Amino acid sequence: MAQSRREFLKSASAVGAVAVAGGSSEVGHRDGAGLRARAAQELRTVQTDVLDIGYEESGDSAGFPIVLLHGFPYDVRSFDGVVPPLVDAGHRVLVPFLRGYGPTRFRDPDVPRMAEQAAIAQDLVDFADALRLDQFAVAGFDWGNRAACITAILHPERIRGQVACDGYSVQNTITPGRPGPAVLEARLWYQWYFNTERGRAGLESNRHDIVRHLWDTFSPGWQYTDEAYDRSAPSFDNPDFVDVVIHSYRHRHVNAPGEERFLEVERRLAERPQIHVPAIVLRGDESGFGRPSGDPSGDRRRFSSLVARRIVEGAGHALPAHRPDAVSSALLELLA
Repeated sequence: MAQSRREFLKSASAVGAVAVAGGSSEVGHRDGAGLRARAAQELRTVQTDVLDIGYEESGDSAGFPIVLLHGFPYDVRSFDGVVPPLVDAGHRVLVPFLRGYGPTRFRDPDVPRMAEQAAIAQDLVDFADALRLDQFAVAGFDWGNRAACITAILHPERIRGQVACDGYSVQNTITPGRPGPAVLEARLWYQWYFNTERGRAGLESNRHDIVRHLWDTFSPGWQYTDEAYDRSAPSFDNPDFVDVVIHSYRHRHVNAPGEERFLEVERRLAERPQIHVPAIVLRGDESGFGRPSGDPSGDRRRFSSLVARRIVEGAGHALPAHRPDAVSSALLELLA
């Protein structure tokens, strides 16, 4: 991706920038180790009861595993700059494509393409089970952070440590939310759009235009190049992408039913349980959803074992892509 407008961050994230989509070749020549780590990533597939999950794996297969989870509307390329330092530290790094993205496919061609928060979290557990990961560390943003938060709540014994980009992300999908201030409602336009049939048709017909617009507006201080977008664009051509996105945003606003197997889970999550695993919260200071509060008390209430809370300069919503150094260093801190 294009470099941030904050010049001083060039040096701060030089290690990660080479592998981030759109990183300059000049930086790449200074970071041969990062290039080798990027080239060593292997695309693989693992089968669960519901999905054939495509994922990239890097590093020592005997190393302690770290799972990196992307969100909407992004893909695994968001973590390209996060991977090399973790590999250099001896870890096994796994970066799956969420349901509806890239090579990940539903095994049953006739099952409804649902994507409520509990399902995305179960996908993470199923992924770990399929790879026989008894315990792992995790970092995620957007949908990926939500899956990590829920897994940490329901299966805390599985999570050694969590890096939560943008903090606590569990939703109440049982009770409709109350309307918010106009500025917040305007920022969520795409969610209201996807709750209409026009929105479904629009995403089907104009998915790349919509996704690229969201990239820009979610991170207004960051300049994406066409080359950066083109690296991720094939992930959004997944045949299930539209159905998965539409169901996710309709279910969270209580406008679509979820899977029966998750009804009790969603009721529990509606109570917004605390997360007790060791965690570091990272918040980008240039998010299109508004500048984060300097008051850490909210994150402390949600994360009972909060190790640190940091506002990361030069980062928008896709924090791992903008400041990969912040994410990799937080993971290594938790695992030290």
